[in-house]
Amino acid sequence: MASSSHITSLPLLFLLSITYLALTVQSGETRPMNNSISAMYVFGDSTVDPGNNNYILTISKANWYPYGKDFINHTATGRFTNGKLATDLIALYIGIKEFLPAYLDPNICLQDMMSGVSFASASSGYDPITAALNNVIHVPKQLDYFKSLKAKLEQSIGKERTEEHIKKALFLISAGTNDFIINYYGGVPYRRNSMSVLEFQNLVLDQAKKLYQGLWDEGARRIAVIGLPPMGCVPAVMTLDSLKREGCDEDRNAVARAYNAMLQKELISMQNKLATNGAKIMYFDIYNSLTSIIQNYTKYGYDKWDTGCCGTGLIETSVLCNPSSILCPDASKYVFFDSVHPSQKACQDIVEILIPTINSIITD
Repeated sequence: MASSSHITSLPLLFLLSITYLALTVQSGETRPMNNSISAMYVFGDSTVDPGNNNYILTISKANWYPYGKDFINHTATGRFTNGKLATDLIALYIGIKEFLPAYLDPNICLQDMMSGVSFASASSGYDPITAALNNVIHVPKQLDYFKSLKAKLEQSIGKERTEEHIKKALFLISAGTNDFIINYYGGVPYRRNSMSVLEFQNLVLDQAKKLYQGLWDEGARRIAVIGLPPMGCVPAVMTLDSLKREGCDEDRNAVARAYNAMLQKELISMQNKLATNGAKIMYFDIYNSLTSIIQNYTKYGYDKWDTGCCGTGLIETSVLCNPSSILCPDASKYVFFDSVHPSQKACQDIVEILIPTINSIITD
């Protein structure tokens, strides 16, 4: 991705178009590119969980202040940020809805779920051990939830209409980070003691492929997969890996880059095999998007990138980021809201960087 220092050299017309697209992310007043996306269904971890963990027995929750302090009515919905998630902003940009609800929310009706819902669960991952460590919803279980929703839609609107609806929907997956941060490099070294990094990367990718194939088998045709972020630049990771905190952990970043390269190769292979069947399977580059923001943080309007807004910003997340925590006066000045998760402002910037890729997958 181009850094902000390169943007000034772009032709004026292109710059104006990017500005327009950025504004529509926030306004949601038009459906860009005249897309016909019917719904948006999301799977993964805390980066895309709008509150499913509120309804299960786990400590991996965020349904208390200061989470949600900048959300509608200052409500702590379970989103691990101060406002909206990137997936909320993408749904708004496409023109589907203002924000995506949690599938497990008992107040959500079938009609609302039909146009888009998130099955994601904070602290989850592709490896079954990852979800088990925090008693959260494993990715295959999230797929089961979608199958259940599909069955309800078939009962409501018929099988043929349901198939057409799913065919036009956007499926987005954001998972894998916890497999490395919580699982492989975490406090329970089972995988680390029994596997090399490469072996574990292959295990995670194999599990990921099962999800992608499962979605395809259920009728998904537009599948967007978010890669791993620069894990070594996450404030909590920098704190835990080195008390000196001398910048990003480049070893962790190298692991993320290597996995992303493997993932992209697999997605390209799937796309090539399934293109004649109407497939659009695309990689969303969170690694370079977030790296660009971090490396040019002052140009993006931030004061801090290496600490979160909540508490000390070094280690606080979930239960450690709570009503008793000291809070920065303006979360939009921080790339990270807590020590792991981007602020709403960072989510907006990431989505704006990804707009060309988003347009590519939503257009017919």
